[in-house]
Amino acid sequence: MDIPRLTRHLMAGTWQTRRAFSTQVLRVIERAIGQTEQMHAGEIRFAVEGSLPLSQLLAGHTARARAVEVFSQLRIWDTAHNNGVLVYVLLADRAVEIVADRGIDALVDQRDWDTICNAMQAAYGRGEFEQGSVAGVHAIAQHLALHFSPTESTINELPNVPVML
Repeated sequence: MDIPRLTRHLMAGTWQTRRAFSTQVLRVIERAIGQTEQMHAGEIRFAVEGSLPLSQLLAGHTARARAVEVFSQLRIWDTAHNNGVLVYVLLADRAVEIVADRGIDALVDQRDWDTICNAMQAAYGRGEFEQGSVAGVHAIAQHLALHFSPTESTINELPNVPVML
């Protein structure tokens, strides 16, 4: 058992998550998602979680495993072209994970997603939650724009509002 990780998760409070991702920051992220979705026909969802539930911690769940679970819960896979992308932030672990549906995952190398995650984590480490999030959304949008051009019939299939878990 990883005692320092367990302690971080148990000590993480809602107030810390709300301080990092205030209502204003969430609105800015929502606007960034909406603006960038004009550039492509993909779908971006953003989810923030302060800490994992104790049962998942004790079972050894990773941020990646939780991100995959949230991807399913938010039904990001339920897009016409399988081009949904989840940005999952787990604050207690200082982790950012990107989970992409099979339509875009087959076209973008995991190293590209990892580069975006690392840049976001570095920004968060400097306390730049708004800037890091917006930069991450823009970087994801660039990949989506390369492979999923918007058309006149492109619709917004998933909400742009970030989810606080």
